Amino acid sequence: MSETPAASTTNPPSTPSPPAPNTGRLIGLDIARGLAVLGMFAAHAGPTGWLYTLVSGRSAALFAVLAGVSLALLSGGSEPVTGRNRTACAVRIAVRAVVLFVIGLVLTSLKVPAMVILTFYGVLFVLSIPVLRLRTTALATLAAVFAVAGPVASYLIRSTTPPRKMIGYAPDLADFTSLDGLAHAFRAVLLTGAYPVLTWIPFLLAGMALGRLDLRAVRGRLVGIGTVLGLLGYGTSWLAMNVFGGFERILALSDQFTPELVRMMLKSNYGVVPTTDPIYLLTAGAHSGTPLEVIGATGVAMAVIGLCLLAEPLRGALTPLASVGALALTAYVGHLLVLKALGPDHPAQLLEQHPYVPLVLLVLATLVLTTVWRLLLGRGPLEWGLHHLSSGPAKLIRRDGNR
Repeated sequence: MSETPAASTTNPPSTPSPPAPNTGRLIGLDIARGLAVLGMFAAHAGPTGWLYTLVSGRSAALFAVLAGVSLALLSGGSEPVTGRNRTACAVRIAVRAVVLFVIGLVLTSLKVPAMVILTFYGVLFVLSIPVLRLRTTALATLAAVFAVAGPVASYLIRSTTPPRKMIGYAPDLADFTSLDGLAHAFRAVLLTGAYPVLTWIPFLLAGMALGRLDLRAVRGRLVGIGTVLGLLGYGTSWLAMNVFGGFERILALSDQFTPELVRMMLKSNYGVVPTTDPIYLLTAGAHSGTPLEVIGATGVAMAVIGLCLLAEPLRGALTPLASVGALALTAYVGHLLVLKALGPDHPAQLLEQHPYVPLVLLVLATLVLTTVWRLLLGRGPLEWGLHHLSSGPAKLIRRDGNR
């Protein structure tokens, strides 16, 4: 049934209305989110090598920046919601945060073979609520401040406390059965875990700043600014390590290791860097949580988002990738469960002879399944549940406000 009333032959012709703003779904964001998800597949299921080096840390950072973009769009985009609508939006985000937090705890309790990010995302979502009213300039300023202050504060706090017993830690359900476990979980989420919010909140804030913009209008600038930030972060670290003696200083601190092993260790961390010397703050390895890594990874994320928005005219060819992005939570959780199901008894000989085969099969299966699901059923199962669980309370708040 048409929403437009039938035309009357007695009415004079109306003057043309100005074109409505384009409020359609930003397919470029789905494409970028799909790349982020598949990048995490490569980090979790692929062999160590050039691809692992390319995606490790950066895929998760892209995912976090895109989460910030989604929160900004959910809360009004370029015009932040106000009044009761903001309250409803805050409740919606809080419910999503709780659901993501619980899913993350369950996945970690199942001992899936990856550092699960969802628990940390849940906390980041809650921390976004107080800044929902802010616009791009304020959000970008906060992101810049936290990009430097967060890692430095983390380093100073950790340097005055006992060293962590576990690396790459993510809380699980068992942590919530005792006071000691709760304290350990709190410290991991805030400071020492795989994705500590003190060093990951700049990604979310940067994404929220982007989400307050007309993204299609600035997509070219995102590529340029993102490239500059990427070069600034990773380039400065490279100079500090390879030109100004940073690597030699770290090597002297690790005299029991060979230079090759030290270089390998600097490429990837487990959430934070050691506190034995401030020189580690000038590294930019994956998951190092240093200022230069945060700046570099944010820049890469911005450039990727800009490129994906520019690629929107190719949406037909990129439908499978966009489908993965539209079903990102389902795809992320699903691939972890698949990796858990394969267990430690996967065919080691196959991995040795054809190390990329499991990853390729996982990616192809995900592209096909998400595309078919989206075409036939729309939202993914976890996306559907998250939407309905969070939108119900929000609707009640709006309805009460209209009485």
